[in-house]
Amino acid sequence: MYEMILTETPAPGVGLVRINRPQALNALNSQVSREIFSALEAFDADPAIGCMILTGSDKAFAAGADIKEMQGIDAVTLFAEADFTDWSRMTRLRKPVIAAVSGWALGGGCEMAMICDMIVCSETAKFGQPEISIGVMPGAGGTQRLTRAVGKALAMEIMLGNRQLTAQEALHHGLVNHVYPIETYLAETVKLAEKIAAMPGVAVKLIKDSINRADELSLSEGLNYEKRNFYLLFGTEDKAEGMSAFIDKRKPAWKNR
Repeated sequence: MYEMILTETPAPGVGLVRINRPQALNALNSQVSREIFSALEAFDADPAIGCMILTGSDKAFAAGADIKEMQGIDAVTLFAEADFTDWSRMTRLRKPVIAAVSGWALGGGCEMAMICDMIVCSETAKFGQPEISIGVMPGAGGTQRLTRAVGKALAMEIMLGNRQLTAQEALHHGLVNHVYPIETYLAETVKLAEKIAAMPGVAVKLIKDSINRADELSLSEGLNYEKRNFYLLFGTEDKAEGMSAFIDKRKPAWKNR
Protein backbone atom coordinates (compact mmCIF):
# COMPACT_ATOMS: atom_id res chain seq x y z
CA MET A 1 0.00 0.00 0.00
CA TYR A 2 2.86 2.40 0.81
CA GLU A 3 6.18 2.90 -0.97
CA MET A 4 8.06 5.29 1.30
CA ILE A 5 6.82 4.46 4.78
CA LEU A 6 6.37 1.35 6.92
CA THR A 7 3.61 0.76 9.45
CA GLU A 8 3.27 -1.55 12.42
CA THR A 9 1.59 -1.94 15.80
CA PRO A 10 4.50 -2.48 18.23
CA ALA A 11 2.33 -2.63 21.36
CA PRO A 12 -1.38 -2.88 22.24
CA GLY A 13 -3.17 0.28 21.17
CA VAL A 14 -0.09 1.78 19.47
CA GLY A 15 0.24 2.51 15.76
CA LEU A 16 3.70 3.29 14.39
CA VAL A 17 4.57 5.00 11.09
CA ARG A 18 8.22 4.87 9.98
CA ILE A 19 9.60 7.10 7.21
CA ASN A 20 11.59 4.79 4.95
CA ARG A 21 13.79 6.66 2.46
CA PRO A 22 17.25 5.70 3.76
CA GLN A 23 18.99 6.64 0.52
CA ALA A 24 17.78 10.24 0.98
CA LEU A 25 18.10 10.47 4.78
CA ASN A 26 14.27 10.33 4.89
CA ALA A 27 13.93 13.65 3.07
CA LEU A 28 10.30 14.66 2.78
CA ASN A 29 8.78 14.95 -0.67
CA SER A 30 5.11 15.23 -1.55
CA GLN A 31 4.62 11.47 -1.77
CA VAL A 32 6.21 10.82 1.61
CA SER A 33 4.03 13.48 3.21
CA ARG A 34 0.84 12.10 1.68
CA GLU A 35 1.71 8.56 2.78
CA ILE A 36 2.46 9.72 6.34
CA PHE A 37 -0.85 11.54 6.57
CA SER A 38 -2.81 8.63 5.09
CA ALA A 39 -1.26 6.10 7.48
CA LEU A 40 -1.81 8.28 10.53
CA GLU A 41 -5.41 8.94 9.48
CA ALA A 42 -5.97 5.18 9.17
CA PHE A 43 -4.65 4.63 12.69
CA ASP A 44 -6.71 7.58 13.92
CA ALA A 45 -9.86 5.93 12.58
CA ASP A 46 -8.99 2.51 14.02
CA PRO A 47 -10.80 1.92 17.34
CA ALA A 48 -8.03 -0.48 18.41
CA ILE A 49 -5.42 2.30 18.31
CA GLY A 50 -5.20 4.90 21.06
CA CYS A 51 -1.88 6.62 20.34
CA MET A 52 0.46 6.92 17.35
CA ILE A 53 4.20 7.25 16.80
CA LEU A 54 5.96 8.86 13.83
CA THR A 55 9.63 7.94 13.46
CA GLY A 56 12.44 7.58 10.96
CA SER A 57 15.75 5.78 11.29
CA ASP A 58 18.46 5.98 13.94
CA LYS A 59 20.48 8.14 11.52
CA ALA A 60 17.74 10.54 10.46
CA PHE A 61 14.17 11.27 11.46
CA ALA A 62 13.98 13.43 8.32
CA ALA A 63 16.89 15.50 7.05
CA GLY A 64 14.63 18.10 5.47
CA ALA A 65 12.54 18.57 2.36
CA ASP A 66 13.54 16.97 -0.92
CA ILE A 67 15.45 19.86 -2.54
CA LYS A 68 15.58 18.12 -5.93
CA GLU A 69 11.79 18.04 -6.02
CA MET A 70 11.48 21.60 -4.78
CA GLN A 71 14.01 23.07 -7.19
CA GLY A 72 11.73 23.00 -10.21
CA ILE A 73 8.62 24.30 -8.45
CA ASP A 74 7.50 27.89 -8.87
CA ALA A 75 5.39 30.05 -6.55
CA VAL A 76 2.16 29.52 -8.48
CA THR A 77 2.52 25.73 -8.30
CA LEU A 78 3.27 25.87 -4.57
CA PHE A 79 0.21 28.04 -4.00
CA ALA A 80 -2.05 25.83 -6.11
CA GLU A 81 -0.91 22.43 -4.83
CA ALA A 82 0.61 23.17 -1.41
CA ASP A 83 1.99 19.63 -1.09
CA PHE A 84 5.11 20.80 0.74
CA THR A 85 3.55 23.13 3.24
CA ASP A 86 -0.13 22.28 3.75
CA TRP A 87 0.13 19.79 6.57
CA SER A 88 -3.27 20.63 8.02
CA ARG A 89 -4.25 16.95 7.82
CA MET A 90 -1.91 16.38 10.77
CA THR A 91 -3.69 18.97 12.87
CA ARG A 92 -7.01 17.21 12.35
CA LEU A 93 -5.86 13.95 13.93
CA ARG A 94 -7.79 13.45 17.15
CA LYS A 95 -5.51 10.92 18.83
CA PRO A 96 -2.06 11.88 20.15
CA VAL A 97 0.99 11.53 17.91
CA ILE A 98 4.48 11.20 19.38
CA ALA A 99 7.54 11.91 17.23
CA ALA A 100 10.42 9.52 17.97
CA VAL A 101 13.46 11.39 16.69
CA SER A 102 17.03 10.23 16.21
CA GLY A 103 19.74 11.88 14.15
CA TRP A 104 18.80 14.68 11.79
CA ALA A 105 15.51 16.54 12.15
CA LEU A 106 16.15 19.52 9.92
CA GLY A 107 13.92 21.86 7.95
CA GLY A 108 10.73 20.01 7.10
CA GLY A 109 11.87 17.19 9.38
CA CYS A 110 11.97 19.55 12.35
CA GLU A 111 8.59 20.97 11.34
CA MET A 112 7.13 17.46 10.99
CA ALA A 113 8.34 16.58 14.49
CA MET A 114 6.95 19.80 15.96
CA ILE A 115 3.49 19.27 14.47
CA CYS A 116 3.29 16.08 16.53
CA ASP A 117 1.95 16.36 20.08
CA MET A 118 5.13 15.24 21.85
CA ILE A 119 8.74 14.55 20.91
CA VAL A 120 10.96 11.83 22.37
CA CYS A 121 14.49 11.72 21.00
CA SER A 122 17.79 9.91 21.14
CA GLU A 123 21.00 11.53 22.33
CA THR A 124 22.08 11.92 18.69
CA ALA A 125 19.12 14.09 17.65
CA LYS A 126 19.83 17.42 15.99
CA PHE A 127 17.08 19.97 15.35
CA GLY A 128 17.32 22.91 12.99
CA GLN A 129 15.68 25.09 10.34
CA PRO A 130 18.46 25.69 7.75
CA GLU A 131 16.21 26.95 4.94
CA ILE A 132 17.98 30.31 4.83
CA SER A 133 21.11 28.54 3.55
CA ILE A 134 19.28 27.78 0.28
CA GLY A 135 17.64 31.18 -0.01
CA VAL A 136 14.20 30.41 1.40
CA MET A 137 12.56 30.13 4.82
CA PRO A 138 10.50 27.61 6.80
CA GLY A 139 7.07 27.18 5.26
CA ALA A 140 5.38 24.38 7.21
CA GLY A 141 5.23 25.95 10.66
CA GLY A 142 8.87 26.48 11.59
CA THR A 143 8.65 30.20 12.34
CA GLN A 144 5.49 29.70 14.37
CA ARG A 145 5.85 26.42 16.27
CA LEU A 146 9.56 26.73 17.02
CA THR A 147 9.11 30.28 18.33
CA ARG A 148 6.29 29.11 20.61
CA ALA A 149 8.45 26.24 21.86
CA VAL A 150 11.82 27.91 22.47
CA GLY A 151 11.12 31.65 22.45
CA LYS A 152 11.78 34.47 20.01
CA ALA A 153 15.51 35.05 20.57
CA LEU A 154 16.59 31.44 20.16
CA ALA A 155 14.20 30.89 17.22
CA MET A 156 15.80 33.88 15.49
CA GLU A 157 19.28 32.44 15.95
CA ILE A 158 18.23 29.00 14.75
CA MET A 159 16.56 30.31 11.60
CA LEU A 160 18.76 33.33 10.80
CA GLY A 161 22.08 31.96 12.03
CA ASN A 162 21.50 28.33 11.00
CA ARG A 163 22.08 27.09 14.55
CA GLN A 164 21.24 23.48 15.35
CA LEU A 165 20.01 22.29 18.73
CA THR A 166 21.41 19.15 20.27
CA ALA A 167 19.08 16.74 22.01
CA GLN A 168 20.01 18.09 25.44
CA GLU A 169 19.58 21.69 24.29
CA ALA A 170 16.17 20.80 22.86
CA LEU A 171 15.22 19.26 26.21
CA HIS A 172 16.49 22.29 28.13
CA HIS A 173 14.47 24.69 25.99
CA GLY A 174 11.26 22.65 26.14
CA LEU A 175 11.20 21.44 22.53
CA VAL A 176 11.25 17.74 23.48
CA ASN A 177 9.85 15.64 26.31
CA HIS A 178 12.62 13.11 26.88
CA VAL A 179 16.13 12.19 25.72
CA TYR A 180 17.26 8.55 25.80
CA PRO A 181 20.25 6.55 24.53
CA ILE A 182 19.96 5.66 20.87
CA GLU A 183 19.54 1.99 21.82
CA THR A 184 16.36 2.64 23.83
CA TYR A 185 14.70 5.85 22.57
CA LEU A 186 12.17 4.06 20.35
CA ALA A 187 11.30 1.45 22.98
CA GLU A 188 10.78 4.24 25.52
CA THR A 189 8.53 6.07 23.05
CA VAL A 190 6.47 2.90 22.59
CA LYS A 191 6.12 2.62 26.39
CA LEU A 192 4.82 6.19 26.60
CA ALA A 193 2.42 5.63 23.68
CA GLU A 194 1.17 2.39 25.23
CA LYS A 195 0.53 4.18 28.53
CA ILE A 196 -1.49 6.88 26.77
CA ALA A 197 -3.35 4.32 24.66
CA ALA A 198 -4.51 2.60 27.87
CA MET A 199 -6.22 5.80 29.08
CA PRO A 200 -9.94 6.55 28.43
CA GLY A 201 -10.06 7.45 24.74
CA VAL A 202 -12.65 10.23 24.78
CA ALA A 203 -10.84 12.05 27.59
CA VAL A 204 -7.53 11.70 25.74
CA LYS A 205 -9.01 13.29 22.61
CA LEU A 206 -10.62 16.18 24.49
CA ILE A 207 -7.49 16.91 26.53
CA LYS A 208 -5.39 16.99 23.34
CA ASP A 209 -8.00 19.26 21.74
CA SER A 210 -8.00 21.66 24.70
CA ILE A 211 -4.19 21.88 24.95
CA ASN A 212 -3.83 22.53 21.23
CA ARG A 213 -6.31 25.38 21.43
CA ALA A 214 -4.30 27.07 24.19
CA ASP A 215 -1.96 28.69 21.65
CA GLU A 216 -4.85 30.07 19.63
CA LEU A 217 -7.23 31.44 22.27
CA SER A 218 -7.06 34.15 24.91
CA LEU A 219 -7.00 32.89 28.49
CA SER A 220 -10.71 33.60 29.04
CA GLU A 221 -11.65 31.93 25.75
CA GLY A 222 -9.41 28.98 26.54
CA LEU A 223 -10.95 28.53 29.97
CA ASN A 224 -14.42 28.48 28.44
CA TYR A 225 -13.29 25.97 25.82
CA GLU A 226 -11.76 23.75 28.51
CA LYS A 227 -14.95 23.95 30.58
CA ARG A 228 -17.05 22.87 27.60
CA ASN A 229 -14.89 19.78 27.07
CA PHE A 230 -14.91 19.07 30.81
CA TYR A 231 -18.71 19.10 30.79
CA LEU A 232 -18.84 16.79 27.77
CA LEU A 233 -16.87 14.12 29.62
CA PHE A 234 -19.58 13.95 32.28
CA GLY A 235 -21.79 12.37 29.62
CA THR A 236 -19.43 9.46 28.95
CA GLU A 237 -19.53 5.90 30.21
CA ASP A 238 -15.84 6.21 31.09
CA LYS A 239 -16.59 9.01 33.55
CA ALA A 240 -19.04 6.76 35.40
CA GLU A 241 -16.63 3.82 35.27
CA GLY A 242 -13.60 5.86 36.34
CA MET A 243 -15.30 7.37 39.38
CA SER A 244 -16.87 4.06 40.41
CA ALA A 245 -13.51 2.31 40.12
CA PHE A 246 -11.85 5.03 42.21
CA ILE A 247 -14.44 4.66 44.98
CA ASP A 248 -14.30 0.85 44.80
CA LYS A 249 -10.48 0.88 44.82
CA ARG A 250 -10.21 -1.20 41.63
CA LYS A 251 -8.71 -0.77 38.18
CA PRO A 252 -11.16 0.84 35.71
CA ALA A 253 -12.30 -1.02 32.61
CA TRP A 254 -12.46 1.72 29.99
CA LYS A 255 -15.00 1.47 27.18
CA ASN A 256 -13.74 4.53 25.27
CA ARG A 257 -17.21 5.98 25.02
